[in-house]
Amino acid sequence: MKTVFMTGVTGYIGGSVAARLIKAGYRVNGLARNEKDFPALISAGIQPVVGTLDDEAVIASAAASADAVINTASADNPYVVATILEALAGTDKKFIHTSGSSIAGDKAKGAYAIIEPFTFIPKNPRLEKAARVAIDRAVLAAGGHYMVICPTMIYGTGMGIKKESAQVPMLTEAARATACGVYIGTGENRWSNVHIEDLANLYLLVLEQAPSGSFYYAENGINSLKEIAAAISKSLGFGGKTKPLSIEEAITLWGMEGAHFGLGSNSIVSAVAARSLGWLPLHNNLLSTIVKTEHD
Repeated sequence: MKTVFMTGVTGYIGGSVAARLIKAGYRVNGLARNEKDFPALISAGIQPVVGTLDDEAVIASAAASADAVINTASADNPYVVATILEALAGTDKKFIHTSGSSIAGDKAKGAYAIIEPFTFIPKNPRLEKAARVAIDRAVLAAGGHYMVICPTMIYGTGMGIKKESAQVPMLTEAARATACGVYIGTGENRWSNVHIEDLANLYLLVLEQAPSGSFYYAENGINSLKEIAAAISKSLGFGGKTKPLSIEEAITLWGMEGAHFGLGSNSIVSAVAARSLGWLPLHNNLLSTIVKTEHD
């Protein structure tokens, strides 16, 4: 039985990926800092590795002793990635790093932009995303059997400890507070999206079959933020009523990152590379999933 060391196993993506790997017959060792999470992790079949993202020695040791490593804890922490790359240097062990498709974001403040879908890392990302892009490029250039998966807006119930994603719950909380769905500006900006189960399946596929140096966007649908806001409004019993927020109001609610790149930008990408690998996502309707999840 092969062992995979993972960061982020208590998170939405990491917990779901770990569950999928365990179902496929892998042993998962997961970095975890809070002892209160240990019983749930052990019950899920995950062996806790006690430590934080600042514990370089712990991460290096766990990475070196595993057959493969998957980082789902942070797309923006170069220290964790550097520690893993150093621990795996000179081996043929596989490493999957998790990015995020805000690297393709345009800071549109809710306006729609005509963009050819990105299929690879943007050559000229916005300054705010340059550091994340640099990490992605460093992983692919490191010379080992390393890959990057770049999820889009993720939806669906998580399969690990954390059940909720980020963006849809942020919008849902704001909708509850205002009794209507909300979006930024005109709400015409669009995000590619992917279901968490399909995303977890992609991690397994990449781990087992992807060539080194591969970069994969994960998407199987696209919606405007105004459409998402209306679906959330319907799900909460507000009849589809929506209203716009100014970028300043959005920043007050969600901070600069959340407003500009989490919910106010266009992030339009293509999973053509993942599909070429054999990925066959099954879910493609974010809007109906939002309504169904809230009513359930």
